[in-house]
This record gives sequence, C-alpha cells and structure tokens, in this order.
Amino acid sequence: MDIVQLIISLLSGVAGGNIGGAVLKDKGLGTAGNSVAGAVGGGLSGYLLQTLGFLGTVAASAAGQAAATETGMDFTQLLGNIAGSGLGGMILTIIVSLIKNASDTNKV
Repeated sequence: MDIVQLIISLLSGVAGGNIGGAVLKDKGLGTAGNSVAGAVGGGLSGYLLQTLGFLGTVAASAAGQAAATETGMDFTQLLGNIAGSGLGGMILTIIVSLIKNASDTNKV
C-alpha cells in the first residue's frame, strides 16, 4: 500500500466513523473517538482489501486500462478504496460504540 492509498483510506475511515457515530446519536464515541476508530477501521479495511486483491489492477475493460495509463491512477481503484475504507471505518466505530455502551450499562 503506497502513501496515497493509505491517506485516502484513513480519511475515508474518519468520514465513515463520524457517519457511524451520527447514526448512533447519543451512543457514539464523540467526534474524536469516532474519528480515531474510523481511521483505524479505514486503514485496516483498506489494507485488507488490497491484500485480498480487491484494490489491485482492474483488467476488466480496455477503457479502464487506458484511463489508468493516461492519468497514472485507476478511478475504479480510487472509488473502491474510498467506499471500502469508509464502510470499514463506519463498521468499526459502530462495533466499538456498542461494546463501550454495553460495558457502561453493566457497571453498577
């Protein structure tokens, strides 16, 4: 994973984490907590997607290959990274929020 993909994964994860925190309203981790959990989730999901080959080179269409060689970046990979990392950040934020809130309610 190069630095550009890592930055995109982290920023998408932060956005996804804050969206996940907004979905939970009162049960979120706060802006900073949502951002940290989202960045971790985005980075991990971006790495996992690349390791599994989902963010590899797209050889499905000649137009996609031509666009990738002209600009040096494949647009489908960029969108896949944004979507996958955002979703990973959102999911991890929701999981951490639910675990935190479940452990808070068990305290007496």
